[in-house]
Amino acid sequence: MSASWNILDPTAPAPVRDRQLAINRRQFFGRSATGIGVAALGSLLGRDGLTAANEPGNSKGLPGLPHFAPKAKRIIYLFQNGAPTHIDLFDYKEQLPEVHGKPVPEEYFRGKRFSTMTGNPSGKLMLQPVEPFKQHGQSGAWVSNFLPHIAKSADDICFIKSMHSDAVNHAPAISFLLSGAQIPGRPTMGAWLNYGLGNPSEDLPGFVAMTSVSKGTSCGQIFYDFYWGSGFLPTRFQGAKFRGSRDPVLYLKNPAGMKPGLRRGLLDDLAELNELKFQETGDPEIRTRIAQYEMAYKMQTSVPELTDFSDEPDHVLDLYGPQVREPGTFAYNCLMSRRLAERGVRFVQCMHAGWDQHNSLTTELYTQCKDTDQPSAGLIKDLKMRGMLDDTLIIWGGEFGRTPFIQGDIKNRPRWGRDHHPYAFTIWMAGGGVKPGMSWGASDDLGFNAAVDPVHVHDLQATIMKLMGIDHEQLTYRFQGRYHRLTDVHGKVVNGVIS
Repeated sequence: MSASWNILDPTAPAPVRDRQLAINRRQFFGRSATGIGVAALGSLLGRDGLTAANEPGNSKGLPGLPHFAPKAKRIIYLFQNGAPTHIDLFDYKEQLPEVHGKPVPEEYFRGKRFSTMTGNPSGKLMLQPVEPFKQHGQSGAWVSNFLPHIAKSADDICFIKSMHSDAVNHAPAISFLLSGAQIPGRPTMGAWLNYGLGNPSEDLPGFVAMTSVSKGTSCGQIFYDFYWGSGFLPTRFQGAKFRGSRDPVLYLKNPAGMKPGLRRGLLDDLAELNELKFQETGDPEIRTRIAQYEMAYKMQTSVPELTDFSDEPDHVLDLYGPQVREPGTFAYNCLMSRRLAERGVRFVQCMHAGWDQHNSLTTELYTQCKDTDQPSAGLIKDLKMRGMLDDTLIIWGGEFGRTPFIQGDIKNRPRWGRDHHPYAFTIWMAGGGVKPGMSWGASDDLGFNAAVDPVHVHDLQATIMKLMGIDHEQLTYRFQGRYHRLTDVHGKVVNGVIS
């Protein structure tokens, strides 16, 4: 029996018929020989914004962008997975010691949703900060003893103390903050900027993601690839994952015995074949493949130089703390972030897990702060010393905050904890056009709800986009019949934090 059945051949076995009938739209037009098939596919792709995104010149960004003069040229996002406790780090509330051990007032939580670990907060006991707070710098910013290095940089920092989110669990909340949607599948912030503004670096990706976890932590978070994904944008705009090692990019080196000249020839021939296939089908992922092969070839030279810290003087390394020489640590990634930024990378997403202190406020929170405090402040000082802070936006914060009430037994101090809390939390930003030495907004007297000048996640996204010279309502992408944007249909710029 012949194995070459027509799509409607009744003699074909049932699995073959099912497979042939399951042809999708792109395959249908792609298999059309000439004429209307290719023309129709080109029309469909153009309508959804796919072909324009993959034009060879798109590395320079979309026409008309930036919409206005940007304050920042690049972003380093120090994302703290697991949600740092605002109550214990930045959001000083003088009344908390007075209500320590007393039940949460019902008016603060009535009608609100909490994680299943808390359920109904009724009867939960209020918990005072673990460490005392002090005011720092000319700005008088309140920072706890947990973060002495960040405290010394308070006059370079803009604290936003009225953040609030819609999500109560980690992965949806992280996805929401980075992509504007709790469900995975939307482009993340770095992908949007990479798509809209292009990649100013010739030999490194425009969007790089790095991850780290404090040693010995019991509350590490999973790093999902969609945290730096491109969603429905072509995959050339997704974040390039750099591993925590001296060899950070997989499969970058040539196989044994392959000389650079041979590799160059193979890539040139492969690019010609891929371009022929693109002309035939119009599939935008083919252009992505061409661009990524070329970038990988360039990175064979740029990445080894990037990861060689031998040119960094001791006084610079000392800014980041003792772990800076250890690949995979937050300190190492902070210095890598600066090196990536000065080489033209537009968006660096440096993610550190371990902040999920459900029962370890009095133990692991100390380790977490020790691992992240000095490197974060060191990055500010390093960029400032190089004249890069003015046009580099640093963002520090997690996906939500922690509850002002305790999770666990208040009599068992070694096991104190706090649950997830989306209704008020603190992030901070430095450089890149934000006002230094100020605090924006405030939570209520118990740190429970955003009370003064609330800043929603979409508002933060809109503000970040404006600092990069983008009107968040105008950078859109048509997908499945709808125009999408990072801020969905929401978001107001917080002009009060922009210098």
